[in-house]
Amino acid sequence: MEGINILTIKVPLKDANKVKTILIREENLDGNYKTLKERLFVYFPIKTSFKTKYVITNKELETLEHLPHSLKDALKTILTKDEMEKVKTAYDCIGDIAILEIDRELRKKEKVIANTLLRVRRDIKTVVRKEGSHEGTFRVQKMKYLAGENKKETIHKENNIRLMLDIEKVYFSPRLSLERMRIAELVNNSKSRKSKNKKSVNKEDILVMFSGCAPYCCVIAKNAKNKVNSIIGIEINPEGHKYGLENIKLNKLDNVCNINLINGDVKKEIPKLAKTNATFDRILMPLPKHAEDFLPEALAVSKKGTIIHFYDFLHEEKFNEAVEKIKKACEKAKKNCKILEIVKCGQHSPRTFRICVDFRVE
Repeated sequence: MEGINILTIKVPLKDANKVKTILIREENLDGNYKTLKERLFVYFPIKTSFKTKYVITNKELETLEHLPHSLKDALKTILTKDEMEKVKTAYDCIGDIAILEIDRELRKKEKVIANTLLRVRRDIKTVVRKEGSHEGTFRVQKMKYLAGENKKETIHKENNIRLMLDIEKVYFSPRLSLERMRIAELVNNSKSRKSKNKKSVNKEDILVMFSGCAPYCCVIAKNAKNKVNSIIGIEINPEGHKYGLENIKLNKLDNVCNINLINGDVKKEIPKLAKTNATFDRILMPLPKHAEDFLPEALAVSKKGTIIHFYDFLHEEKFNEAVEKIKKACEKAKKNCKILEIVKCGQHSPRTFRICVDFRVE
């Protein structure tokens, strides 16, 4: 970087800390430029000359770049007041890819916004924009490349694991990181299992429906490895299944417990498991829309004591609707259940949340 001729004070290295303290106290240290250190001396940039025993001289110094603390702060000097009222400065990060939401009226500024984010967040390598919502059976979402490296594949880190995925080919929510760890911490938890049988201390057999690129499978296997006997994940999206297999290898989980990922439709694969009399200690249903349609399958491979984690999107005044869906399905399957907890897993829209209802088959 080319330097600028700046007024400085030349100080011997042994006096550097003392002089810097005085300059800061007197508000005479120019924070717009970098300090220059040579073999025996330090050159501090100063705002004004003053009487001193040290040498005041001009020196070429590099400009000190002041990065804004947030995207919102950075955009204040770029966008108009009206544009600032419309811009959404919250964004998701999957690995080193940032995913923005930009309203149509601000699309002409989308490249500027994206490049500004790259300047604010040096750890981000790629910026994309959401195009539409999650669509189809695979729940995937189209993304438009805006700035940085032109890529869609990344490695996301959370909860002591790494997940490789293509953000356009696989459904994945980084916002569920805490929820995934919550489930891992519940594995073989005596309070949740609440069994008088000594077998409750045995390792769990776990079924993850709609397993995607295996985030739940990996987080549970990694963080509850001494409490898990087996994990089966079922994913209909072949791309999600492919990345799931890759992530098992990436995290070296092959030998931690018995993990089996199945590429198929839950409606078809679970009846196959039921025919083998397979049952599970814990069943996860991380499909927040229409998950009730799959409760019969979950209950078909449950047993007394099975914990099921049922997800839904509901207004905060209607959480009980999820409970009613569960009770209705259990009644139809001729099974009793006990609701253990209703947990908010993230906000979907004002006063509407993604929730998880933890219930036990009695």
